Amino acid sequence: MEPARATFMGFDVVTLATMLSGIAAAAVFLAIYAALGVRDPMARRVKALNDRREQLKAGITASTSKRRAKLVQKNETADRLRTFLSSLRVLQDEQVKVAQLKLLQAGIRKKEWAVAVIFGRLVMPVVFGGLMIVYVYAMDSFPDWNPLKRYALVAVTLVLSYKSPDLYLKNKINKRSDAIRKGLPDALDLLVICAEAGLTVDAAFHRVSKELGRAYPELGEEFALTAIELGFLTDRRQAFENLATRVDLDAVKGVVTTMIQTEKYGTPLASALRVLSAEFRNERMMRAEEKAARLPAIMTVPLILFILPVLFVVILGPAACSINDSFIQGGPK
Repeated sequence: MEPARATFMGFDVVTLATMLSGIAAAAVFLAIYAALGVRDPMARRVKALNDRREQLKAGITASTSKRRAKLVQKNETADRLRTFLSSLRVLQDEQVKVAQLKLLQAGIRKKEWAVAVIFGRLVMPVVFGGLMIVYVYAMDSFPDWNPLKRYALVAVTLVLSYKSPDLYLKNKINKRSDAIRKGLPDALDLLVICAEAGLTVDAAFHRVSKELGRAYPELGEEFALTAIELGFLTDRRQAFENLATRVDLDAVKGVVTTMIQTEKYGTPLASALRVLSAEFRNERMMRAEEKAARLPAIMTVPLILFILPVLFVVILGPAACSINDSFIQGGPK
């Protein structure tokens, strides 16, 4: 008779350790790939748009078809996915627009990836859910589990695999928005300086994007795109509205509203931006104070679980050993 294997919360310890080791190894490889494969997807496009703007200023309009082909390239894979999803009648224009907006807010400029997001929602539940069904029911990997636990595991796998593209985009949007929020007060201060120095709005945005490109690359990228659109578009208001669309922040929407009002009514730009900068700095300080005020409550649980037991062992351990030695020495001989 084989000895019973150790379990932890109903799971086999060996199986659980194997799964956790595999997840840890995959996370390490993913971190190495992310660290070595950092690229700037906007550098090539921004350079091409800047070159095209300079050519338009100089009056050079030759070879437009070739340059347009460089900027707009058809993706055969995206076209195939679109055709496949259209044949299944699961591709709706509203879904594509929502996915494109999320990709834009996440800093991904390729609109054709919206089809890949919708395709991932369709395929990932089938793949991962099917594998989990085979693993749980066909291979009978958890014979000690009742039917409710097996069904819950399969259901959670299906839901997570369906929501994983949206969760990834939401996480990326939140990180990008936080990075832009941190650099917005400094960007407004630089805009005030540029406005008081006599620079135009598009030149001020271009200058600020160059100055903040290294400290806050996300904000520098958005300001660079806004400067390019201000030079290209006939309606300058549309360029500011595009900035508010690309960044999911109320603070940026406030800045855009201020810029539109100054363009429309001719109000002083520097004074309005100075007020906004002071307001955003106060808001950033309030968020930091709020985090600092929550720190004692957050540290209570780790203090009770990890620090106090060790402290008790260190303080009472020698005394307990001394009492034990005294009882042993004073015991019956």
